[in-house]
Order: sequence, then structure tokens, then C-alpha cells
Amino acid sequence: MQSIVRLIIAGILFGLGLSAVAEAPRMFYVALDGDDAWSGALPAPDAGGTDGPFRTIERARDALRDMKKAGDQPAGGVQVLVRAGVYYLDRTLNFAADDSGTPECPFVYSGFPGEDVRLVGGRVVNNFVPVTDAAVLERIDAAARDHVVQADLKALGIVDFGAPSGGGLEVFFNDQPMTLSRWPNAGFVKIVDLVVKDDHKIHGIPGSLTGKFHYDGDRPKRWIGEKDAWLHGYWFWDWSDQRQKIESIDTETAVLAVEPPYHGYGYRKGQWYYAFNLLSEIDAPGEWYLDRDAGVLYFWPPSPVGEGRTVVSVLDSIITVSDLSHVTFRKLTLEAARADAVRVTGGSHVRVAGCVIRNVGGGAVALSGASDSAVFGCDLYQLGNGGVSISGGDRATLTPARLAAENNHIHHYGRWNRMYQSGVSVQGVGNRVAHNLIHDAPHIAVMFGGNDHVIEFNEIYHVCEESNDAGAMYAGRDWTMRGHMIRHNYLHQITGFEGRGCVGVYLDDMFASATIYGNIFHEVTMAAFIGGGRDNTVEDNIFVDCDPALHVDARALGWAHYHADEWIVEGREKGTLSGIAYNKPPYSERYPQLVGILEDEPKAPKGNVIARNICVGGRWDHIEEKARPYLAIEDNLIDEDPRFVDAANRDFRLRDDSPALDLGFRPIPVEKIGPYEHPDRASWPIAR
Repeated sequence: MQSIVRLIIAGILFGLGLSAVAEAPRMFYVALDGDDAWSGALPAPDAGGTDGPFRTIERARDALRDMKKAGDQPAGGVQVLVRAGVYYLDRTLNFAADDSGTPECPFVYSGFPGEDVRLVGGRVVNNFVPVTDAAVLERIDAAARDHVVQADLKALGIVDFGAPSGGGLEVFFNDQPMTLSRWPNAGFVKIVDLVVKDDHKIHGIPGSLTGKFHYDGDRPKRWIGEKDAWLHGYWFWDWSDQRQKIESIDTETAVLAVEPPYHGYGYRKGQWYYAFNLLSEIDAPGEWYLDRDAGVLYFWPPSPVGEGRTVVSVLDSIITVSDLSHVTFRKLTLEAARADAVRVTGGSHVRVAGCVIRNVGGGAVALSGASDSAVFGCDLYQLGNGGVSISGGDRATLTPARLAAENNHIHHYGRWNRMYQSGVSVQGVGNRVAHNLIHDAPHIAVMFGGNDHVIEFNEIYHVCEESNDAGAMYAGRDWTMRGHMIRHNYLHQITGFEGRGCVGVYLDDMFASATIYGNIFHEVTMAAFIGGGRDNTVEDNIFVDCDPALHVDARALGWAHYHADEWIVEGREKGTLSGIAYNKPPYSERYPQLVGILEDEPKAPKGNVIARNICVGGRWDHIEEKARPYLAIEDNLIDEDPRFVDAANRDFRLRDDSPALDLGFRPIPVEKIGPYEHPDRASWPIAR
């Protein structure tokens, strides 16, 4: 026991950044066989079952709160260690300012070292029976009738189901998300033609504002009589999806109609969709359907239902935090929530470290309005929305928040809401996204806005898998969002939906003042993209088999002039740009290029520097001719052997005799890219 305690103490001290000579933390314990009437201590051998750990984390939280009220703040901090097991939560764990530690007495809630601790926001479904209703069996696909079982969720006390459009109940079997019944079972079908021809166009592309369209084949015949049938489609643009309820099906004319309000961009021929939430479309293992009126779940389990564990999500979140400071949540598995697993609002020095967050309907961690806080070393996957959202700092004063998303493995996210759900979203001022591994997602890996962020040492691949006008890293539409550093990242195998192309780093619609420095792009279409913006730098990057490596346009001088026109009018009438006093301190001091922007050809892509890049294979540039005179392009090594160490095995380090070095190219620290081993990593080595 003494050796275990020493190990625990050493891990705590390391996690808190304390030296080995610091005072040991005070310990409380939580266990499934504990009791909230006990003291929270590990029982002595002769305790006789009269004392021991708490039963719930809530009781441990309250014990720390009482300790603070009594003025008891041990110098080594306090550790709440949770023993192994699956903890089904009746309510969200809420932490407020009264639950804060201090710099001298930090609090840590942690899984016991080496033990698997799972906090579950769902409910086990254990009352499955065979389907016997003849009308239901008739509707179920013939191949599924012998496999589908049903459960009465209302009998389990579950009465809030949410809506099929999102944010509602989901089903998990043996820790895997199951599929809400759909057709086709994978992929999409396409709009054959539009019914209402109303001359609707966007950028000259024809469509219709009315959600009525022709389909191919006769599959919708089986949907007649369904209670709550829906379609999920990319109705006009491939970056704007929406779920819409079916209003009617005309099998004679092969017309599907959705309920108003219709999609904001309208509908166009050739766009893609699928149908879902249909009892008649349970036709493959893993599919389910919920009759919300009756509260009955129908499910075809991948293996015999009695041999697995079926869980439905119930709680919105697992942990919520408000104005909390100096608290760490460490080495916990959080799962089966309907919204964000962890929500942190305000406070400082909050850390979510080494956790596994999976199988939630929202994102993993949303951290906003805090400072000096981090999501570190976590494994985040099978997420309905994005991974980590960090937002903090004051844009008016350019005060940094120093928030971080670091050393995380984020993958298979955007499972429910497909577009604009990023692996990491970073907003505000002075935050950092570093050493993350992000992959397998329908849309963006890193979305950023605000000022002075650092995005570095991340590896990103197989993102933007369901969209084309998309970027692995994306920002746009604000001249005042400046000062970003994007360096030493490795982006590869990013080619868009159906391989039709997307973007690596996408500076959209006149976004300004980002430095794209020392990155490696391999098989990425439009790897570095400047969409009419100013004062951007693209230097010392390696582009391999990218088509093209570089894109620069002058859109504000053409089709996108209306964005710039709005900013110019605001600047001259109000003295602000997007609400920011751009020509006064601190902006005038931090970004001197902004001060005279309205008198310096504001719509032109001025101040962009393209220098000392390496481009091998693919195509070097796609530059609009109106933009080219404004660019400083110098000392790039194009279609010349740069003498990589081992290009065949994707080792793009430069040999000492590389001609790029003679041009001043600064070598990229490849060995630092991606996650790294650390006691607060959820898993190591990382399995891909």
C-alpha cells in the first residue's frame, strides 16, 4: 500500500507542476461500494465496514467545500481519487466558485492510477423483448424482423427524447454509437430535379427556394405512413447541411416535399441527401428507431442484446463548471451525454487532463471566458459535434486568455452535426492549439478567429471528408482579426468530398495578418489559401504533391466587394471595423498596418509575402492575375529536387546538401510534430 501511495503522490505532484519536496496532498476517495455518510478515507483493515470512501463525487466536492469554509487549506492541495467502475449519474456534476482551490491549495479530481473510471450520463436499457405487434412487424424490413427487439423507455423513467433533428437521445451498444435508421445505409442519393422553377440563383448557379424535388427509384414508397420521417441533405452548398422533416411523398410523380421553413440557400439539382428516422428502414445490424409517442425503442443489435450493454444518453452534460479556479479533472472517462460532456465558463486555471471523452451528442469540452486553462492529453472521439472549443481573452483590449488545447487525440467527430464542427475551435485572444492529432471528420480540423493565436505542431489528415469548399484550418471575414501564427504543422491526405478538392489553411474572404510558416503539406489541394486578404505571410513551408500549393485571389476587387464595402462604410462613418477601434491603441500599436487601411487600396490583397517555400510535384500556384502585382514572391524552390531524407516514406526533412538551405530556408523541427508522451496523456502510444 505504501508504494501505491507514493506513486499516487508523485503523479499528483507532477500533474500540478510541483516539485517532489512539496507537501503531499490530502486525499479523499470515492468508490462504488462507498457511502456518502462515511469520511471519504481509505478504510483501515479493522474498520469493519463503518468507514471508508464516499459513494459519489458530489459528496467529495461538498467535503472540499466544507473544508474551505472551515479555513482548512492544506499546503499540498487536495486530491479526490475515484476508484474503478462505471458511475451512472442521475444529474450533471456542477462546480461553482465555492468549489475552487487556490494556487497554494489546488484541487484535483482524478481516476485512481491504473484504474478505469467511467462517468456515464446515460441509462442502461435492460428490458428488451421480441417484437410481437403485427403492424410493426409488417413495417419492419423482412430481413430484420427476426433480429429487431423493442424496449419501453418510459417504463425505465425516460420520457425526454429530444428531436430527431438533433440534441436528443442516442443509442450505444458495447460503447459504440449505433445508427439511427436511414436510407441509404451509407452515403447519399441525389436530387434528380426541382419541382418549383422560380429563377432562384446564387452566384449564377440556378436552384429553387422551395423544398420540393424529384427522386429516383421507388424506395420512398415504403415510407408512406411513417410517423416522423426526416431528410438530411446538403441542399445547395456542400458546406451547408440541414435536417428537415418530410412533409409529403407523391409516389406517382416521384416528388418529396419537406416542411417549411425551407433551407436558407434553397435547393438545387444534383445535391445529395439521405432519409432517416424511419421504422421501415431498420434493415442492418446497429440500426435503431424510437417511437417518440409511445416511448418504444426498436433496435437491431450487432450481437445478441443480452450479451452486450445498451445505453441511451439522458443527461445533457457530465460536468459543468462556472467561475471555478485551480481545479483539475484528470484520468476520467466521460460518455453518453446529449450535449457537451464538459462545459467550463469563467474562472482560471481549470484543467481537463488525460481524460477520455466519447459517445456524446455534442462536443467534448467547451471552455469559454476563462483564463490560463487547458484541455491537455485527452482522447476525444465519436463526438456528435466538435472536439474542443476554447474562447477567452478580451478583443477590445487585446488581453490574452492563455487557454490551450494541447497533446490531444481528436478523431471521428462531427458525427451528428457535420459542418462547422471542428476538432478544435479557438476564439478570443492569445490562445494556443498545439501537438494535437486530428483526423477522420466531415469538416474542419481547426477553426480560428480573434487575435494572436498560436497553432503549432499539430498533425491533421482525412478531414473535410464531406465538403469541398472547406479548410482543414479555417478563418475568415474580418480585417481586425490579426496576429496569428500557424507553424510547424503537418497536413496530409486532405482532398475533399469525393476527392474533388478542398483547402489546407483557408484564410477566407479577406482575412488578414496570419503567418503560415514552416508547415508540411502533403497531398493537400489548395494547401495555402489567401482569399483576398492582406498582410499574410507564407514562408518556409514544404508542399509535396499539392494541387495547387498556393492560391491567392483578389476577390474584394471583384465578386466579394460587398464585404469590403460594408467595412469601409463603417470605418469612415463610425471609426470602427467590425466594432473594433482599429486606428486607436491597442490596435494601432499592435497592428500598425491597420491604421491607414482605408486610404491604402483597402480592397486589394496588399502586404502578402510568399518566400522560401519548397514545392515538389503537383502544381505551384493558382494566383488571380489581379492579385499578382500586389504580392512579394521570392526565393521559392519550385520543381527542383529539395533532397529530402526519404520522400518515399514521407520523411520530408532536408539533407544537409538541400538547395533550399542556400535560399535561406529554415529547417522544420519535424520530430516535435504531433502528440508526445506525458503522465497526463490518456493513452500512449497512440493507436491510429
